[in-house]
Amino acid sequence: MVPEELFSLALGLVPPWLVDHVTFTVEEKRLDLHINFPKGSRFACSVCGEECPVHDTRDHTWRHMDFFQHEAYLHARVPRVKCQEHGVHQISVPWAREGSHFTLLFEALIMTLVREMPVLTVARLVGETDTLLWRVIDHYVPEARTR
Repeated sequence: MVPEELFSLALGLVPPWLVDHVTFTVEEKRLDLHINFPKGSRFACSVCGEECPVHDTRDHTWRHMDFFQHEAYLHARVPRVKCQEHGVHQISVPWAREGSHFTLLFEALIMTLVREMPVLTVARLVGETDTLLWRVIDHYVPEARTR
């Protein structure tokens, strides 16, 4: 099994998403996973769910949980689809919530850790700023309180 297939499976990616390039830099203690989709792929309109062609893409990067002691990042071209009924819309990716610079798994790790220790301590532990962690907390806590 090649690394791209292994990481696609580990991330739980389903077609058309796949890891198409992996960069591992020992000196920087960093793993970069580049996610892509085949040309001609179609994605659901965020309004009606109709499968639509890709209009264009925008590059995004998300911090993921560390790979052992190495920081891990996901990179992807996120498509905007052109729906005949609803126009051009950016799709949601399955590994991150809209507007976040972290993956859902990394956010879950943050929320688990901040229940047990101060936010600044967690920020230092994961190598991010406490301001960014507070943005994650400020998203999930009000949502949980309304439930």
